[in-house]
Amino acid sequence: MPKGKRKESQDALRNSSGQAGSMKDRGEPMRNAAWRAGTLCLALSGVLAWQAVGHARLAAAVGAQEKVQATEVKIDNFSFTPQEITVAAGTKVTWVNRDDIPHTVVSTTDAFKSKALDTDDQYSFTFDKAGTYEYFCSIHPKMTAKVIVK
Repeated sequence: MPKGKRKESQDALRNSSGQAGSMKDRGEPMRNAAWRAGTLCLALSGVLAWQAVGHARLAAAVGAQEKVQATEVKIDNFSFTPQEITVAAGTKVTWVNRDDIPHTVVSTTDAFKSKALDTDDQYSFTFDKAGTYEYFCSIHPKMTAKVIVK
């Protein structure tokens, strides 16, 4: 074999550490690298799957919170409007005082009770249990209304 060809052949047999070796020796680091890359890909896919499950659970929780209905009752001209509302259990009802004098929102069964609401103040209560909830303004007891929860 000519000298130039022998030199190329020896260079081809050198492994990654610069040591001379056979073709069999060169294959081992390649198999190790492929095994490491495969293991890394497998671990990464596991992490991504775990995160996807976490995000799906979070999205489901946020979706459940968004399903809570909200209803507003206006307090104006010494009355609650609407005077009677029907809502599903889990609904949040908000009373907003649009009158220029204070009012309260007080359940006849003490299920809920607001502080005195000045103009544009609001009070909210979430109705979790079915039933009929009558309420009134403790400052102006002739102001009455009710919430029916189904």
